[in-house]
Amino acid sequence: MFERQCRLRGYQPISTPSFEPTELFSRGTGESTDIVRKEMYTFEDRGGDSFTLRPEGTPSVMRAYLQNGLHNRPQPAKLRYIMPMFRYDRPQAGRYREHHQIGAEALGEAGASVDAEVIDLLWSTLQALHITDAELRLNSLGDPETRAGYRQALVAYFTPLLHDLCADCRERLHTNPLRLLDCKKSGCLAAGAGAPKSLDYIGDAARAHFDALQRFLGTLAIPVSIDHRLVRGLDYYNRTVFEIVPPDERAQSTVGGGGRYDYLAEALGGPHVPGVGFSAGIERIILNLERSGVELESPPGTEVFVAPLADEAIGLSVQLAAALRRDGIATETGFRAGSARSHLRRANGLGARVVIIIGPRELDAGRVSLKPLDGGDQREAAPSDVPAAVALMLAEGTRA
Repeated sequence: MFERQCRLRGYQPISTPSFEPTELFSRGTGESTDIVRKEMYTFEDRGGDSFTLRPEGTPSVMRAYLQNGLHNRPQPAKLRYIMPMFRYDRPQAGRYREHHQIGAEALGEAGASVDAEVIDLLWSTLQALHITDAELRLNSLGDPETRAGYRQALVAYFTPLLHDLCADCRERLHTNPLRLLDCKKSGCLAAGAGAPKSLDYIGDAARAHFDALQRFLGTLAIPVSIDHRLVRGLDYYNRTVFEIVPPDERAQSTVGGGGRYDYLAEALGGPHVPGVGFSAGIERIILNLERSGVELESPPGTEVFVAPLADEAIGLSVQLAAALRRDGIATETGFRAGSARSHLRRANGLGARVVIIIGPRELDAGRVSLKPLDGGDQREAAPSDVPAAVALMLAEGTRA
């Protein structure tokens, strides 16, 4: 589903190493984030250099974009990935120390229309998976030049409420005040109910960008809820931030989210490269499918099983299986001679619809036997005619 939606929009696959220099994440993700401070798996190699298992995808994708000269090609560069991520955390529903994410990044374009396309890519993926009751939540964090004023307003608001905050948030008040709005603990939620809103502090350019994004999302018929507490947990975000949340919201309920990160490339030592992207946890998506009672169609399984009854039949079995696969028919074969009964038991276990039996009698006659497992009549065919005969039998079974 995800890859189809990406292909429709021109997002190309990218893969990055499972571990990278620790500095990539400390500079990119942010020293004050929970990911860097508490959740990374970091180790020292034999040369004394520090490396970290990839905790999230965006810094790695941006590093690859810069190092491989993608910024010198026509922009934006639109990239997609499906990769494992690694974070130290207490295993819980939808969150594992090794988990898997889908993600997409559009690099080199600053306009709000690309924000809308990225959001639509995630939204359309979830819709295709029949997650249709989720809500898109949207906010803007503005630009760096207005961030200082908003930080000061948050510090002024939360300082008198210090004793109502959890230990982590008391520390965040001095290191990253925006993260106070992201805490899900009841005391912090209550304390932040009247906190200043980022939208009251953004500049004219960021306001115009945010208004344009909402118009584009309206054009795409994607309903939006403005969430003034939405800040996301990564330091590189500016302007757009968004999450998609199912109706039974819990602390770990977010299906996916992302935002704009126009200054990440500079933080990594590169030129100014505007960017926007998202990630979504595959395990979290599966939980929401289960919650909604959605049963996805399983990919087609084995359709044909080739059963050699004699050692002399194994070569022909391999040949016929290869011919059927070239025609797009999922085929398995027995790797050694066996009885018809044992091969049929294996074929039934695989869910095959047709068994091709090749025994001494068939070899002598220059024919093979085609047995449908739905109870139809067994037939014979010359080896060269097997692909056409099998295709006909499978089509007849479908009509039945």
